[in-house]
Formats: sequence, structure tokens, C-alpha cells
Amino acid sequence: MLPAAPHGPSPDGDVWYPATRVQQGIWVLDRDDLLRPTQLVPTVVEFTGPVDHTALVAAVGRSLSRHPSLRARFRLDVRRRQVEYRTDGPPAEPGFLDAEAEGWTEEEVDNLVRVLCTTPFDLAQDAPARAEVVRLGAERTLLVVTVHHIIFDGVSRGMLLEDVCALYRAAVDGVEPRLSSPPHPASVADGRTPEETATQVAEVVDRLRGAPAEVRLPFARAAHDASEEALLGTTVTTALDPGATAGVMAVAAQEGCTPFMVGVAVLAAALARTGPQRDFLIAFAWPGRDDPATAEVIGMFMTTVVLRVTLGPEDTWRDLLAGVRVSSMEAFVDSDVPLDAVSAALNPDRNALWPPLSPVLVNLDEAPRSVDLTPGTTGRLRPLDPLFVKYDLALFVRLEDTPGGRRLALSLDYPVNVFDADGVQHFLSGLRHSAADLATFPERTVLEESASPTVAAPAVDLDDPAARLELVRSIWREVLNTDEVADDVSFFESGGDSLLLVLLVERLGQDSGREVRTMDLFRSPTVGAQAELIAAADKAGVPTADRDRAALLAAARTQGGATR
Repeated sequence: MLPAAPHGPSPDGDVWYPATRVQQGIWVLDRDDLLRPTQLVPTVVEFTGPVDHTALVAAVGRSLSRHPSLRARFRLDVRRRQVEYRTDGPPAEPGFLDAEAEGWTEEEVDNLVRVLCTTPFDLAQDAPARAEVVRLGAERTLLVVTVHHIIFDGVSRGMLLEDVCALYRAAVDGVEPRLSSPPHPASVADGRTPEETATQVAEVVDRLRGAPAEVRLPFARAAHDASEEALLGTTVTTALDPGATAGVMAVAAQEGCTPFMVGVAVLAAALARTGPQRDFLIAFAWPGRDDPATAEVIGMFMTTVVLRVTLGPEDTWRDLLAGVRVSSMEAFVDSDVPLDAVSAALNPDRNALWPPLSPVLVNLDEAPRSVDLTPGTTGRLRPLDPLFVKYDLALFVRLEDTPGGRRLALSLDYPVNVFDADGVQHFLSGLRHSAADLATFPERTVLEESASPTVAAPAVDLDDPAARLELVRSIWREVLNTDEVADDVSFFESGGDSLLLVLLVERLGQDSGREVRTMDLFRSPTVGAQAELIAAADKAGVPTADRDRAALLAAARTQGGATR
């Protein structure tokens, strides 16, 4: 949310402020949509180590009361389609549950977390935030915070957690925290004139005009369903070997591309290789905090931006990366353009319940995976269950530091009741294969027919030694572009090099379904040794309306699920 300048005497007095960019790009314009669980931003942190629960509850409560947006109440002028807010309401009071002392089972606690994360707010009456501290045991504590998206984004989540931790540490140390007073959201205004905005919208529309507003996904789809059940999502994840990651990022650096741009390029290539489409609109989230005045403001500043990617029949990987870089930079420059205005010009007949221009999203995942409460107590973010999705397909790109080296992780979120899981998993393998090709053959044409399989590879009985050998032989023949390979000659003596080794790692892992690392292939350099390596490897895992507190606790324990 980026509100307009105040039109009253005091930021926290009896004043209603017009919200000029409420949910830009998330198309919230009516009360029913404001109540959808997709408009909630839940955060679940599990702390391991000793916790002073009284101090933690107090820290959460103080943080919820410090920030004006977390005290906001909203009203909707239907005639003018204008959302307004005031910030003089009471803050939410965090709750505390000693689940161990009260005999709650793990299943009951999980149900409580679901209820806390999915129960909607009455934005006219309630503060748009709730929090619960749950003691699971002597060394385990949950912090569950859910905030409505209308005043909260990913940057706000990090700010709130930092705030809570700073207040907690000060409390246990017996000192007053050194925290600045957070600015009121109304102090941050959009300074553009309507004429300036209209000019920007026209430029973006001209750049995107002619591109299809749909992306053809290469897996079976059920009949369109805008119900809540259709929005239930799941995640599939894969990660490139450190060697493949190094190769990808080296080529990207040569073309001036970031990991986000790599993700866009790999996604566009995988889509083009598995279907007829060559012109794509791809959405991404922009923090929307270019103005330094927003640095300490908890609010909904994030915007959705759309870039265009085209892929010609002779384009190489370097051509694709260069094109993505230009499109991304153009989109960054116009990141403050209202997406609804662009969408209205390009796709006036869109379904308002689904993304306005593109059903596909790419984001760089930079969110921390841990929260340091004190030196002896660290929290980790729990995956959300249930997960609600807003896009047909959302790709999250992350660079992870691991003991073996840096790895490029690719995760796909998708509506589990809309798409076939096997098809999505195979598409994820296609993304890996595209990334390996980018690293190994940057001068090769992206759409080269032999570069990527378009159908799932036949199942191989990996318990059969002969079948294992033939699988490895066939992959060697493909990677080395030869008809003959010897079972007892090393990969490098057979014509391989370090770049081809990256592709070999990806192909062996993809076709065997086993975890294969570059270092393993150095130690097992022949066809025979790699067949035995696959036999011994582990299978690759795929990470897969009462509103008061008493009613939420009862709903969690007796109903076993979320309220509606």
C-alpha cells in the first residue's frame, strides 16, 4: 500500500486517508477479494533454544503497536472503488499458548497454525494483524504472525521480525531498545501527476502490445476453477550441482545478467522447447521502495511488473540472455506504472480473479531462512501449509551457499488441483536441462531440437545392472555426440571436458532420478563406475469465521482445519 498524503490534521487522529496504490498488481477492488486467504501474509518461525516467553509476547505486542499500518482499519467506497484507512485503532494483542502444559498434540498445534494463517480479517473492525506465541517444549517455540497483504509485503515481513528480535533482546538484557519512531505511511506520497502516469502507461502498453496475455504451459490442465480449492498450491524444488551453478553464473556474468534474469531466460527457453509459443509476458514482484522515505515504513509497497521475452528460431543462449536483460531493465525503469491501467488497455476482458496480464511469475528468492533471536536461540521459517497460490506457475530462483559450494535452486509453485503433478515435475527437469545447456553450450541455438527432451524418458529398472549400464552409455553418447563409448575409459579420455561434465551431471541425475554430484563423477569417471554410482545413490528427494483468539483455538482443536 502506498497511501496518498493526509488530508487531516494528525497522522493518528480521527482521519481517513485515501490509499492510492492499494494492492497494485494484486487486483483487490471489492470486499470479497479482500477476504480471500490469498490476501494474507503468514509467517511461521520455529525457534530452537531457550526462550523467555513473557518477553517474546511483550516484544511482539510492542512491535504490533509501534507501526501505524498495523493498527489500521479500512473502509471501501464501492461507488468510487476507493479504499480508505485510518490508524487510530487499537493494536492486535498477541496470544500465548503453552501447548506442552495443556496437552496439545503436534497435530492439534499444526491445525492451530493453519487456522491462524488462513482465517480472514474484518478490516473494518479488526487490526490487520494477529500473532500467537506457542511453547512446544523446553527448547521449541513457535511464533505465528499473520498480516493482511493490504498493508504488508515481503520487505515488511523482514522489518517486523527484526523489530521483534531487537525488542526481545533489549527486554532480556534489561535495557531500553534503540529504535527510531516509524514514519506514518501517509508521509510517503506518490509525487507523479496524472499526466505523468498516463504517459508512462502509454509507453509500457506500446512495448507490450501484441504479446499473448496467456502462457501455454506444457502440462494437462483441468477446467478453469476460480474456487478457493483451485488456489491450493504445492511446491516442487530442484537444485543445480555447484559445478553447473558456476557455469551458469559465469555465462550470466559475461552477459551482465543477474540470477533473476537467468531464471526468466531458463523459464522462457523451457516453455519454448515444449510448445509453439515464442513470445511471453512474465510477471515479477518489485519491492516498490525506491524512495528512501519508505525504508522504515511497514506497508504494501510491492508492485507487480510485467516484462516481455521473445525467442527467435536462431537465437543462442547469449542472445536470449541479452534480450532478457534489456526487457528486465525496461521493466525496472517503469516498475511504478499501475499494472491495472496497463492491463485494462491490453486485456480488457481479463478474469478479475486471476492475474491481469500473465499467469506466470518469476521471483528472486532472497528471504532469510533463519532468524537469530539471541546467540543461543535460532529460528527457522516453516513452509506454509496450506499454501495458496495466485499464479498458474511461479518460479522462484535462489542462490544457496552449501558446504559443497553455491547451488542454484529452482522452485515451482502451482495449483495442485489444476495441474498434473507428474507433468509439472517433468517440466522442472526441463528447467534443469535448460540451465545446464546455458552453462555448457552458450553459443548453441536455444531451440536446437536435440537440446532438450519434450517427453518423459522411459522408466529404467535401476536394479538391473545391464539396464543401468545402457542408461549411462546412452547419456555418454548424447553428451559426447558419438556412437561408440567404452565402459572402462574415463570421460575425459573419451573426449569430455569440464563443460560437458556439467551436462553429464544434469543428464545422469535427470534420467536416473538419483542425486549425482560433480565430485562423484570425478571419483567414478567411467561408464561402469557411474552405473554402480547410480545404483548406490539415494533417490533425489523433492521438497515438497470467528475471529477472537478463543474461537481460533477451539476451531484448531475441534475442527482440525481452517475456518472460512
